[in-house]
Amino acid sequence: MNKKIVLITGTNSGFGWLTAQSAAAAGHQVYATMRDTAGKNAERANALSAVNNITVLDVALTNDESIKAAVETIIAKEGTIDVLVNNAGFTMNGVAESFTTADVQAIFDINVFASWRLIRAVLPTMRKHKDGLIINVTSGLGRVAFPFATIYSASKFGLEGLSEGLHYELKRLGIDVAIVQPGVFPTEAGNKTQPASDASIFGNYGVIADIPNKMVGAITQILQTNNPDPQIVADAIVKLINAEKGKRPLRTVVDPTTGQYITAINQSIEPQFAETLKLFGMGELLS
Repeated sequence: MNKKIVLITGTNSGFGWLTAQSAAAAGHQVYATMRDTAGKNAERANALSAVNNITVLDVALTNDESIKAAVETIIAKEGTIDVLVNNAGFTMNGVAESFTTADVQAIFDINVFASWRLIRAVLPTMRKHKDGLIINVTSGLGRVAFPFATIYSASKFGLEGLSEGLHYELKRLGIDVAIVQPGVFPTEAGNKTQPASDASIFGNYGVIADIPNKMVGAITQILQTNNPDPQIVADAIVKLINAEKGKRPLRTVVDPTTGQYITAINQSIEPQFAETLKLFGMGELLS
C-alpha cells in the first residue's frame, strides 16, 4: 500500500473522527480539519494531534480563504494532496415550509458549497499529478427525499449531483470521485440536529406537524434495536482510499439497517445511465 496524503473535514466527531484515526492507522498521513481548535474543539483537536500520522488544522469551511490557506499549507509540506474526504455535514429537520431562506443557505453552505470549495482547491494539484481521489459523504437521503428531511435531502442531492458528474469528468484525468452513502448511526451528529427556524408554520400543519418528533422517536428505536457501529463507515472510506485507482465504485452504501433499498436503486439505475451516456456521445467517459 502506498502512503497517501489525506485531507478530511469534520473530524471533531462522528464519521470524521473515526475516519481520521482509521486512515492514520492504515499508514496514511492525515490532515484533520475542524473549527475552533483552541476553543470548544480543543480537547478533540489535542486528542487527534497526539495520534501518529495526524495533523489537525483549524479550518472554517464556509470561508474560501481559510480553505485556500489549509490546502496551501499541506501542499507546501507534502507536495500534493492525494485524497480529499468531504465528510462535514449539517442537519436540520421540520416541515419544509418552516425553513427560512437563511436556514436553506446555512445547510447548503456546509453540505454543498463547502465541499465544492475544497474540491476546487485540491483539483489543480491532483490534475498536475494526474492522480487523486475525492470521497464525498452524502446519505441514503441523498438518493431519496424523506418527508420532514426535505431540505437536508435537497442538499445531499446536490452533493450527489456534483459527485456523479465529476466522477465521469475527472476519471480520464486520473482522478477518482466516489460517494459514500451512510444510513442512520449513533453519532454525535444526530444529537446536533437543529429544527427549522420558523416555528409559526407548524400550527398550520395540524397533526402532521408532530410527525417529525415521531420520526426522531422511530430513529431512536431503530438505533437502540440495531445499534449499528459507525466504525463501518470509516472502514468503508479507508477501503476506498486503499482500493486500486480506476476500480473504485461510484457509490458505496453503508447502512446495515435499511440500506437494501438504496443499494437496489443504485444497481438499477447505473446500467441505464451508462447506456444514456453512450447515446449522448459520452461512452468514452465510462472507461
